[in-house]
Amino acid sequence: MFISNAYAATTHAPGELAFYEHPEIWLLVSFVIFIALISKPAWKQISAGLDARSDAIKAELDEARLLREEAQTALANFQRKSRDAAKEAKRILAHAEDEAKRITTEAEVALAETLKRHEALAQDRIEQSQARAIEEVRAEAIEVALAATARILRENLDEQKSDALIDAAVQELPSKFQ
Repeated sequence: MFISNAYAATTHAPGELAFYEHPEIWLLVSFVIFIALISKPAWKQISAGLDARSDAIKAELDEARLLREEAQTALANFQRKSRDAAKEAKRILAHAEDEAKRITTEAEVALAETLKRHEALAQDRIEQSQARAIEEVRAEAIEVALAATARILRENLDEQKSDALIDAAVQELPSKFQ
């Protein structure tokens, strides 16, 4: 009886449809079943598409990260090489300056030595010229003295005086060579 009362309580008023008699309910039920049946394969495809897109984005991010790391490495290498090149340029410049100073010093020393040699050569030439001039003057003086002596002797000496002078000179010769 309770069941019949409960059933009777659920009976519908005339002209009203029971809930399962409404087409909207069946449309909803069929739509839910359709979604349940379609959702699993569709979800797999959507999930696979999203996973593929996610993997592609991850790959692009990894590639971008690698490119960034390579760029940072290349930048660091460039900066290091730039610093090394600047240091090398400074070292070369310092070496060139030192070399220029050394060459200048050597040139100054060589110039001083050359000037000393030229001065010594000039001094030697002057001394040689003086010695030659003195020798020429001496030779000329000797020639003049000999010529004057010869003239005086010719004018003042006769044969007797000449023989006496020659004998005296011959006797003095042995004492002069000792």
